[in-house]
Amino acid sequence: MNVPVTVYAEMTPNPSTMKFVANKHLLGTGDSAEFNSMPEARGFSPLAEELFNLPFVNGVFITSNFVTVTKTDNISWDFISMELREFIRTWLSEGKEVLIQMPSKTPVASEESKTPLKTFEPSEYDDAIRDLLDEYVRPAVENDGGAIDFRGYEEGTVTVVLKGSCAGCPSSTATLKGGIESLLKQHLPEVQEVIAENE
Repeated sequence: MNVPVTVYAEMTPNPSTMKFVANKHLLGTGDSAEFNSMPEARGFSPLAEELFNLPFVNGVFITSNFVTVTKTDNISWDFISMELREFIRTWLSEGKEVLIQMPSKTPVASEESKTPLKTFEPSEYDDAIRDLLDEYVRPAVENDGGAIDFRGYEEGTVTVVLKGSCAGCPSSTATLKGGIESLLKQHLPEVQEVIAENE
């Protein structure tokens, strides 16, 4: 029997993003895909491609059971959240593809900087840091419509990447410094600070 798909909209701490939560899983556990433009979504996510056809969509982030949409600043959520919710619900109800392939996990140098992102040597603390992030941080970050990826550990500094509504959110720095940094320091005395790498 087909369970009817329901989708509800939820505000996030980032005023430009809204989280659309479905009653079914869209991606496997721990997987996430972020698209900041139509070309980035093309060939990876038919759902994101369609969303970018809407004039007010600036970014699409998909993980576990929700889609976080970033809107342009010139329009209020009051006018578009119902339309987006219905659009995503219909898409899922019709069983259309959300993601046909995962975008590459390897960070690419951003267009502006042209400098390749730092590469990290594996360290003896990587697994412990990953476990702590997965257990304590990921659920909270997902609750806010985002995701966190561990990039590496070097000389006391943990580097992470924030995605979805957490990227560019005014409160993400506080979360990073206050929450994540103190959590890791508490469990791993070797950790001195946590920094976010902007993708």
